[in-house]
Amino acid sequence: MALLLEHEFKPLPADKQIETLPFLEAVAHLPPDSLSSIPVSTDCLGTPIVYSPVKADLAGNIKKIRAVYDSNPTKFKTLQNILEVEKEIHGSAWPKIGATLALMWLKRGLKFMLVLLQSISDGERDEEHPNLIRVNAMKAYEISLKKYHGWMLQKLFTGSVYALPYKSDLLKALEKGKEVKEEESIEKIHQFLSRVTPILDAIYEMYTKMNAELSYKA
Repeated sequence: MALLLEHEFKPLPADKQIETLPFLEAVAHLPPDSLSSIPVSTDCLGTPIVYSPVKADLAGNIKKIRAVYDSNPTKFKTLQNILEVEKEIHGSAWPKIGATLALMWLKRGLKFMLVLLQSISDGERDEEHPNLIRVNAMKAYEISLKKYHGWMLQKLFTGSVYALPYKSDLLKALEKGKEVKEEESIEKIHQFLSRVTPILDAIYEMYTKMNAELSYKA
């Protein structure tokens, strides 16, 4: 689909060293931030409460990571460089600081988006209401964000899924308003996921190996 495929992610290299700038530029053009300008019912991912954690990851955290990268593009050429350098610089305060923390939340927001799209493309749905995406959104939330949210945020999210748009509206928005057959849109989602999932998996693996993952609740 147009919004997902027009800014391509670079293929994951064999050494899993993800270049910072191309990654940030690709992520910056992903929904929900880019989708907010599409005139469909509400926002493409629903009310602000539904997508605000994701949107924050794709905006504020991108800005934080980009600021660190711009301070020394050579030193911070890859995402792993960022974690390694910040670990050395910040000592015991790491990883609760800097671009390391921003990337931690960014990857969670990306995971929410990818699980949501994967669930939709896999045909998971409420059989009584097949054009709704509540089932898909709740699965994505359970897997990616719920355990990092406190009780209040969890309740707000759960209640707000009822304001999510129809699947048909979401797919149309991802096609920039064009009428495209659902099977064509789903195929484009598969293409997008095949490119981005290995990259996200590599980021999660990097955080695990470097003991940079935090489990506190927002």
